[in-house]
Amino acid sequence: MKRTIYIFSNGELKRQQNTLYFEGEKGRKYLPVENVAEFMIFGEVTINKKLLEFLSQQEIILHFFNYYGYYVGSYYPREHYNSGYMILKQAEYYLDKEKRLELARKFVEGAIANMLRVLKYYNARSVSLNKYIENIEELQREVSLQYTIEKLMAIEGNIRNCYYEAFNEIIKSEKFVFDKRSKRPPKTRINTLISFGNGLLYTVVLGEVYKTHLDPRIGFLHATNFRRFTLNLDIAEVFKPIIVDRTIFYLLNKEMLGDEHFMKELNKVYLNEKGRTIFVREFENKLKSTIKHDKLGRNVSYRRLIRMELYKLQKHLMEEEKYKPFIARW
Repeated sequence: MKRTIYIFSNGELKRQQNTLYFEGEKGRKYLPVENVAEFMIFGEVTINKKLLEFLSQQEIILHFFNYYGYYVGSYYPREHYNSGYMILKQAEYYLDKEKRLELARKFVEGAIANMLRVLKYYNARSVSLNKYIENIEELQREVSLQYTIEKLMAIEGNIRNCYYEAFNEIIKSEKFVFDKRSKRPPKTRINTLISFGNGLLYTVVLGEVYKTHLDPRIGFLHATNFRRFTLNLDIAEVFKPIIVDRTIFYLLNKEMLGDEHFMKELNKVYLNEKGRTIFVREFENKLKSTIKHDKLGRNVSYRRLIRMELYKLQKHLMEEEKYKPFIARW
């Protein structure tokens, strides 16, 4: 089974015939190419044209993160599955105000429903979250009344702020207190974890988009502009609460992250290599974990659910079946 390879150390990534290997300070590690789906590169890693050509042939993506652990870009090989027809359908739905709004609203509805699922999950486990749930449910009623993307995103932003306020009730640690959302740069530890987790999820979704006929440059909730990719941001909205946020709660409530895993530089707070390794391990565990899928009648991993979400979107664009966002049932 192909998997995501995370590289935190400095070194060189090379090809040796039909095998990949990484050579760093701890020596050489071989990586059978048939086992690699994508690379997440956090360290200073040297690559060459010969390697990139080989990765393109094998349909392997490289995602790059900066010194602070935040996503900066991807080497996205030539699209093997892209369909001219699908690109035209995506453009058609983007340019049609009503069609775009319908899809954007679905992404927001899915995100809100999953935020509520998370809050109700912890509320049922003796964490008092009723006031946050009630506030979000009241704001939720306004989603269907919004007729511009901007107003839709504003409502979603208000709901997410209310949702983030509940973090202090779920996380039982004075070292991780949510004040307000700060992104560029994150100024507190909890903001650092949210940004780091979201960045990982964006790249995971991007990798799944690559395996479909969809074009990642054409999103619907997030404006298609000079940014390289936007569709992955749309799909990630649905899964952030149940993948990223649940990972954060697990790590902090199990006291798996502490003072020694963070660093501060001027007004930036970021995870060090050890902290990133711990986060990534649990993040991958969450992606691999499975739930019973109602329609399929069998267990499906969260990573597979992301791919299935993209297939549902394809069917919507081809007017075969209306898109309904995934909503957790636990």
